[in-house]
Amino acid sequence: MKNSTFFCKSHSLNVYELASKKSNISTQILYGEKFSVIGRKKDFLKIKTDFDNYVGFIKKEKFNKFLDKSHKVNVLKSKIYYKPKNNNKYLTKKYLPFSSEIQMLKKDNNFVMFEKNKWVKFNELEIINKKDYNFSKIFKYFLKIKYKWGGKTFDGIDCSALLQIFYKYNNKFFPRDTKDQVKIKKGVNKKKLFKKGDIIFWKGHVAICLNKRELIHAYGPKKKVLIMPIIKTIKLIEKTAKLKVIKIISI
Repeated sequence: MKNSTFFCKSHSLNVYELASKKSNISTQILYGEKFSVIGRKKDFLKIKTDFDNYVGFIKKEKFNKFLDKSHKVNVLKSKIYYKPKNNNKYLTKKYLPFSSEIQMLKKDNNFVMFEKNKWVKFNELEIINKKDYNFSKIFKYFLKIKYKWGGKTFDGIDCSALLQIFYKYNNKFFPRDTKDQVKIKKGVNKKKLFKKGDIIFWKGHVAICLNKRELIHAYGPKKKVLIMPIIKTIKLIEKTAKLKVIKIISI
């Protein structure tokens, strides 16, 4: 499998820092996400993701070798059904997360088959190249979703993934970790007046302004994605974590 390219076939896969399930999860890859296998260690594959060149380890399993992706999921989670026209026969607790990318194999009324006997609703999809720059709407999909280090889905998400998922959905490169995100654009380290689309960075944390008063972030201390007052949050993080704002850029 070395130096081979594949596509994720699970709704999401944990990417570990080391070749062990006891290792920290550094990120996740979503259904349809392309990656290259660059090494192997026991039951783990060392991979590099195509979207953001992230390197880590995943558990060996079945992957798609070819995937002619045509659509992407445009809701927080899209339920997977066994068959169309029978809403009761779904795969229990199985969903495709937001920004998953699929191949449309067949369409039947409001259902699309993306794998043999696996269907999702057509109205929960968008064509793969469609852009949606309404970042407030996208971030609010994740409101109250639990904070999870390395997470990128409805099952849990971290602060840098919340920001990155907007860019991923719009097929635009953006780094995975805050230490790299903070370097991508020029900015300032102080502001008296904030505006919609301002991205505020602290060391190891990031939040996005929804307007001139409020921001949204996956906030570890509160263990979920929250909307909070901008100035109050800056003061809170300075007081509790001893961290000052290091950069402010625009989305």
